[in-house]
Amino acid sequence: MTNKQFAIVGGGIGGLTLGIALQRKGFNVTIFEAAPTLKPLGAGLTLAGNAVKALIEIGIADQVLQTGKVLEALLIKDEKGNILTQTNAEALSRKFGIINSFSIHRGDLQAILLRELTPGTLITGKRLLDFNQTSSGITLSFEDGTSVSTDYLIACDGIHSPVRKKLIPQAKTRYSGYTCWRAVIDELPSSINASETSETWGKGSRFDIVPLAHNKLYWFACVNAAQNDPALRSYKIPDLLTYFGNYHRPVSDILKKTQSEQLIWSDIIDLKPIKKFAFGKIVLAGDAAHATTPNMGQGACMAIEDAVVLTNCIEEYSTAEEAFQKFEEKRITRTTKIVNDSWVIGKVAQLENSLLMALRNTAIRLTPPSVSEKQVKFLVDVSLS
Repeated sequence: MTNKQFAIVGGGIGGLTLGIALQRKGFNVTIFEAAPTLKPLGAGLTLAGNAVKALIEIGIADQVLQTGKVLEALLIKDEKGNILTQTNAEALSRKFGIINSFSIHRGDLQAILLRELTPGTLITGKRLLDFNQTSSGITLSFEDGTSVSTDYLIACDGIHSPVRKKLIPQAKTRYSGYTCWRAVIDELPSSINASETSETWGKGSRFDIVPLAHNKLYWFACVNAAQNDPALRSYKIPDLLTYFGNYHRPVSDILKKTQSEQLIWSDIIDLKPIKKFAFGKIVLAGDAAHATTPNMGQGACMAIEDAVVLTNCIEEYSTAEEAFQKFEEKRITRTTKIVNDSWVIGKVAQLENSLLMALRNTAIRLTPPSVSEKQVKFLVDVSLS
């Protein structure tokens, strides 16, 4: 199929990674991105061992790992700062033979991926309006009035995927029940251990702290709220300082080092798991197929996994239609489990009832380390072939 043309709609982490993976196997790829330019937007993200494993197979792990930061531990605390549980990520990395917890600024990862793409692969300012699939190929129609013919279409166009909406109009996004602010600050407060990431669970709220390379820090804060609450959408740093005023240090230190204009706000939503990714000459991947809440840090990880699994399927099978179907078979069960597990974790973390919170915290304290190890093993043991 190296003489066939693959069109990827969506130039996010998943689309860019897939483009690189396909090109390195000799396939012809064009990526169409709706935005007029790709700016280094977003905040931080964490990559687990499964994503690192996929990046190694593509051949770009060294570039990514040199740019980010390896984290040695993950702590969950209560709002007073008492440790509920601690995961030794460094020990798990040694046990499974691969880096288990790694942070990087989304913009830095994007820049690496753009450098690894063949020049001219990415075409910006191409917002897809419609597409038409026939026996001979697919025609893509864009908002700027242009159209393009391609042999195959891979939709990496995100949780609000126009491709998925046409193919599965009944598929629904769902609101988690909590909203989120996040930011990256350029100075790590002295009270923070730069080798560990932590998550504090309060009453219907959470605060996550993720050190990045170059003494930077990524944080995000979640609170239970009605969807698209106009008051919360307009929150500034003083509002967040009031809301999280009962949290332990260094939460207030971090907020005080953040400027209100640095805040990125969004409601947390996911895609209720769907049962079909492949549609003839078209396939869904990344968030278009299995968008998840961030509670397991697996959104970008699963998109990077998809890139390798899909590329290997395309290389192995004689037709893209068969490859797309095999990709669906390989990915549905795993991605559905991760989406559903992440949804449940979010509900548990965002509890508001004091009695249920106390029971939850006790249960977490009593949970043996083997449980975390089992989850890491599940993630790392992904089959990419």
